Amino acid sequence: MRSEARFPRLGHEAGHYESFYLKASRPTGGQSVWIRHTVHKRPAEAPTAALWLTVFDADAPGPRATKASFAAAELSAPEGAYIRVDGAVLEPGRAAGEIDTPELLASWELSFDDPGKAFHHLPYERLYEAPLPRTKFLSPYPSARFEGTVTVGGERIEVADWPGMIGHNWGAEHAERWVWIQGADLGGERGSYLDVAAGRIKVGPMTTPWVANGMLRIDGSEHRLGGFDRILSTKLGEQPTSCDFRLSGKDLKLRGRVSSEPRNFVAWIYADPKGPEHNTLNCSIADLELEIERRGREPERLELSGGAAYEIGMRQTDHGIPVQPYPDG
Repeated sequence: MRSEARFPRLGHEAGHYESFYLKASRPTGGQSVWIRHTVHKRPAEAPTAALWLTVFDADAPGPRATKASFAAAELSAPEGAYIRVDGAVLEPGRAAGEIDTPELLASWELSFDDPGKAFHHLPYERLYEAPLPRTKFLSPYPSARFEGTVTVGGERIEVADWPGMIGHNWGAEHAERWVWIQGADLGGERGSYLDVAAGRIKVGPMTTPWVANGMLRIDGSEHRLGGFDRILSTKLGEQPTSCDFRLSGKDLKLRGRVSSEPRNFVAWIYADPKGPEHNTLNCSIADLELEIERRGREPERLELSGGAAYEIGMRQTDHGIPVQPYPDG
């Protein structure tokens, strides 16, 4: 077990959200699957659960997406598993389930492995139990490989050696604004990946600068990026469908851009436990361009076409991406 669900230990008065999610991309790009298992608990209320699914396909007019919500009786964290929602389960080495809604019938049976270790975005383990930050991120399987099938609307998608990841986040409230960028098999190198979560936090009337925590694994070496001590060198120029970014680590500087066409994005409502909502845009078939500077080496450029993830969460609603017709919480 590389992580554990937090919702079973909550008190009745607590407010909480939690998500276990997976993203798997076709090795040649242009098609990805994104599946999310979530918990939403308002203070002094019973939790609710939901399953979310999106299939991104560059050859289609847009993503195919659906969401199903369930009461607390359909939510559990069985022994030996991370989470179970209705009949869908995520456990070490396996993700399986079904969503049946009027909009879409979808099912998945996937196995996965990851010879690498989990990536903890926060630099100190004590922060995962501390009140702040209010949002916690980790990637139990940051360089996973997937096998199996996903069936969507009668179409069977064969998943064979697809690179991707499994993530876990939770907290008392979402960041005021956030960005997530992920890509695997960078430049064709098996097992390499970039995984970056960045957020801006509301403190009274003020909003903090971007704080990013990320990992770049390349050439068999891991490079931690960002952190609280590198706020001044962390730059994000985020837009609804693209983000230019600059991050630094101990011995590495990274410039990059992640982007896709608006038609390749899906938009959802994410609600805080106490009520405020964000619009969240996600594309898991984005293009990723990186320029890496390492000491004693010439700058290196890498590209990933149609296989990266870009997510942005925001208060604004004028982004132009149609929002999926599902409430949150």
